[in-house]
Amino acid sequence: MPRAAVDPIRAAATKSLRQAAGRWLKAGREAAGLTQAELAERVGMRYYTFVSQVESGLGRVPIEMQGAWALAVGLDPAHFARTLLAYYEPELNRLLFGDAAQILPDAQRAFGT
Repeated sequence: MPRAAVDPIRAAATKSLRQAAGRWLKAGREAAGLTQAELAERVGMRYYTFVSQVESGLGRVPIEMQGAWALAVGLDPAHFARTLLAYYEPELNRLLFGDAAQILPDAQRAFGT
C-alpha cells in the first residue's frame, strides 16, 4: 500500500513538539545538575551526543530508556513517560488520557520552563 504524502503543517507541528520536548528534557537534566555526558553515562549510553540530539529535537528518548532517564534526572518514571507521550505522540495521548494539552503546561512547570 502506498504511503500518504507528508502533510507540511503536521510535519512542522511534530518538529515543534520535538523541540519543546527537548527543551523540557534539557531543563530536567540541568535541574538535576548533570552534563550531557553524565546523563548518558547514567542511562547506559555510549555517546553523549545522543543526549544532544534528543535535546535539540532531532531524536526521541527510546521507550526502553525512559525509566532510567527519568530516575537519572529525579522524576517519577510514569510522569516522565506520560509527558514524553504528550510531546511525541499527542494524538495517542489524547485517545488514552483526554486532551493532550492538559499535561504539557504541567510538564513545563516541572522545571520552571
